[in-house]
Amino acid sequence: MLDYKLLEALAAVVDQSGFERGARHLGLTQSAVSQRIKLLEARLGQPVLVRSPKLAPTPLGRRLLNHVLQVGLLEHDLLDQVPALGDSEQRLRLAINADSIATWWPPAVGQFCTEQRVLMDLVVEDQDVALKRMRDGEVAGCICTTPRPVQGARAHALGSMRYRALASPAYVARHFPEGVTHQRLATAPAIVYGPDDGLQHRYLAMREYHAPFPHHLCPSSEGFVRLALAGMGYGLIPERQAARELAEGWLQDLDPKSHIDVPLYWHHWRHGGQILTALTDHLLTISSHWLAPMHENPEPGSA
Repeated sequence: MLDYKLLEALAAVVDQSGFERGARHLGLTQSAVSQRIKLLEARLGQPVLVRSPKLAPTPLGRRLLNHVLQVGLLEHDLLDQVPALGDSEQRLRLAINADSIATWWPPAVGQFCTEQRVLMDLVVEDQDVALKRMRDGEVAGCICTTPRPVQGARAHALGSMRYRALASPAYVARHFPEGVTHQRLATAPAIVYGPDDGLQHRYLAMREYHAPFPHHLCPSSEGFVRLALAGMGYGLIPERQAARELAEGWLQDLDPKSHIDVPLYWHHWRHGGQILTALTDHLLTISSHWLAPMHENPEPGSA
């Protein structure tokens, strides 16, 4: 039988990215947590963590983390039937892209969290790679651009976020006085969210430009907009996020007739308990108020 105190130690070390922080999270000494991990590995006969070059769960460790996460969600379902177990808020660890957090996610789930007494532990991850967090057993759900779920999960189409290439009027006048050309794209600084952000490359591919380009890296959705407002570069910004800046003339669309629609899918564990089911139903009901329709709306997937 599995010893859940040992699994709890594994989850804390991975969630907190280290033995010291994991121990602090559990209210234990680092030595005690290390001993629990060693005991777990001894009982299983194989490692659950890779210590170097970077702390990470092994394939077995990921399976155990998935199990612990789902057990915690299912245990919370018993509270209504067995009040003696306690009456605390449910914590959901989810991977959400920064642009969703900066635009539609808070107003979409705010009332749900209040009514359902849910505390969210949000992992900010690019929408193109968030699914890896689920595959590694780190989160119970995620927003990503992939329609196909991982094993044991389900996926639902939510809608699309529309992005436009925006910059300040002064920047446009300085770098694109005759419009967007290959020559100008080669020298005009762009703003890119991070190394996993493929939106800029998608935009350049639309312009049939495939050469290197100068760019700033800014892993902050709000900071991204501020850099554009400051005239430091142009970048792909959610239309909803920049609605006021566009209306006031603080930002200008480089290509008014062009845009990029990024489809978003909600992924969650199939056996994630009532709270994940309720959140899924809520998102499917309310997402149309915040996201544009997809050109194709596939049926929910499962694996």
